[in-house]
Amino acid sequence: MSEKNLLSDLAAHLYASSSGETGRTPSERELAEHFGVSRGQIREALAILEAMRVVERRAKSGIFLTTRFASVDAMALFAKAGLPLDPIQIYEAVELRKIHEIKAAELASTRATQENFDRLREILDQSELRLARGEHLGEEDRDFHLEIVRATKNSVFYNICSVYYAMGVRRLPVYFSDAARCRKSHAEHIQIYEALKRRDGNLAQALMSSHLQGAEGYWKGLITGQQPEDAGAGQGA
Repeated sequence: MSEKNLLSDLAAHLYASSSGETGRTPSERELAEHFGVSRGQIREALAILEAMRVVERRAKSGIFLTTRFASVDAMALFAKAGLPLDPIQIYEAVELRKIHEIKAAELASTRATQENFDRLREILDQSELRLARGEHLGEEDRDFHLEIVRATKNSVFYNICSVYYAMGVRRLPVYFSDAARCRKSHAEHIQIYEALKRRDGNLAQALMSSHLQGAEGYWKGLITGQQPEDAGAGQGA
């Protein structure tokens, strides 16, 4: 089993097998037996999860889940493993993504190359094909936004924003399951693209802010219960 797979599988198992009252999880020995690996491999994986603030190892007491304070990387790991994320953390991540991507639109308006513009146009064309087939735009939405971040020419910025989309891998299909929402999002993407092409940073920021306001409001509505018809689909996304 690769280290990457062990991490996600271990996180899922710890979540499923921990005590609901105390958060205590199985021991290193029990975990090693369950996964058929050495205790050394389990210990190394636990060290990574502890650095992500997923677990806490307490001397003479055992291993305990601490997921409420997990890092952003850990939340992306949870999403990959199919674990439910804390609703407040989901909203906070969407809010932080909005802040970052508005700035990305400003930077991209001056730093984007023709290669970036060609890629954005390619994504828009693919979106139009998917709309014509009645398919959702989850992947195209992710690719469009991350290409704008890529156009900032800041690799750290790109890596940070990529984590937000890793966290949302199971939520994007839910959000884009509505055909009208897909069409609206695509139309707004075209407006953002055209503002970037004109190198109009102020307009690009304003359009990005308005665009992301819809997603922020949607997830806030799920958390506060204002959209009960969608809440079931969004649970654990």
